[in-house]
Amino acid sequence: TGVWLRDRPRLEQLVLGVAGVVQTIPSLALLAVMVPALALLAAWVEPTLGVRLSSIGFLPALMALSVYSLLPMLRNTVTGLAGVDRSLVESARAVGMTPRQRLLRVELPLAAPVIVAGVRTATVWVVGTATLSTPVGATSLGNYIFSGLQTRNFDAVLVGCVAAAALALGLDSLIRLLERGVATRRRGLVSVSLAALTALYLYAGVTLAAGEAQGDRLRIGAKTFTEQYILSELLARQIERSTGVECRAVSSLGSTVAFDALRGGEIDLYVEYTGTVWATLMGRQDSAPSREALTREVATFLRDEHGVVLLSALGFEKAYALAMREDRAASLGVRTLSDLARVTAGLDIGGDYEFFERSEWKSLERVYGFAFGGRRSMDPSLMYQAVAAGEVDVISAFSSDGRIAAYDLRVLEDDREVIPPYDAVVLARAGLVEQFPAAAEAVRELAGRIDADTMRRLNLAVDRDRLTPAAVAADFLEDLLQ
Repeated sequence: TGVWLRDRPRLEQLVLGVAGVVQTIPSLALLAVMVPALALLAAWVEPTLGVRLSSIGFLPALMALSVYSLLPMLRNTVTGLAGVDRSLVESARAVGMTPRQRLLRVELPLAAPVIVAGVRTATVWVVGTATLSTPVGATSLGNYIFSGLQTRNFDAVLVGCVAAAALALGLDSLIRLLERGVATRRRGLVSVSLAALTALYLYAGVTLAAGEAQGDRLRIGAKTFTEQYILSELLARQIERSTGVECRAVSSLGSTVAFDALRGGEIDLYVEYTGTVWATLMGRQDSAPSREALTREVATFLRDEHGVVLLSALGFEKAYALAMREDRAASLGVRTLSDLARVTAGLDIGGDYEFFERSEWKSLERVYGFAFGGRRSMDPSLMYQAVAAGEVDVISAFSSDGRIAAYDLRVLEDDREVIPPYDAVVLARAGLVEQFPAAAEAVRELAGRIDADTMRRLNLAVDRDRLTPAAVAADFLEDLLQ
């Protein structure tokens, strides 16, 4: 494209401008946008062409990363060709070279260092951005980083970061080696670099093919926090123990991405919360009914509107709640959200990425009249540290989180019952019950078996005691069977 644009200055500015605009879009947002875009495209492609497109995983990551890599390669190609000494081009024309010969034998060789610099820049950018593809279901080094941050496993975070840096440096060095070999006509350097790059492509292709060859494996989704990692492991072990069907976790999915993936058949099961369906998917902002009535309404909505089956309620609620450090709440005399509303002007509140955009927060502001002095969005794993350290005064905690007790936090009573119930329920894609009836029955055996105290204990074992979600899930199942 850069070569084609060299003689089209008006188009050059337009194309570079578009590529520049794409570059300003946050990479995580660009990846997330690809999921609904591909879902819409798949709805047309599959019945028309008979080709099934996956809206999560490898394909949206590949598309977003390809788009994200365009600007440095385009700009450096245009800049490199524009910087070629015009007298050399005129000399080539004078000796009878055709436009194609001038391009291949004069312009591109002279512009090559600048063009390759753009390729190297794009390579490093893409490796770093690829670690953010985990929330759209693409397995990457970001799996170590996302799960490590949420479960306080900083060894995993370090592994992900160091491996990504090593991969970026390694690829950059291979491209530089290939460039040097071509420039100096040293076949050994060219052969080594090409062999290494080919080996990497083969490894990526084989592992991708192996991952896509699911067979009869069930794919269990998990969102980006400790509880979800534990529950996905629990579901997988329960199904494998009862049926022998192999399960694979698709972890660290974004909240809406998980539901879209289930609805599209990209995953088979995952744990959702009734309040999320009520507020986000159903768009309800009115007062919620009782827990049982809300669960029935949610199950009917999911079945009728999306063909999704609510298999079972696990027995505990993970509701949004506002929490403060115990000593801070005591000094202000705050026990309820009505108490909090009287003192918000001098307080700062911290919430997870989506909390302040959710209908629950808008309802809280409307009903209680909150007017906080400051508002901060942050990673859920950092909120509890922030309130414990006094960086913020209030956080949007989760009622089943073990860190509430670990950090000595006071959960404030929602005395006007604004926040809807958030019962943890297992959702299954359309057709799963008919295809894997034994697996569905195994999941139903867990109905009502996990209460709030048990879930807090399991979360705390990961967040404080540094056990792995798999180990915690295995211990719980072993105790349950005794």
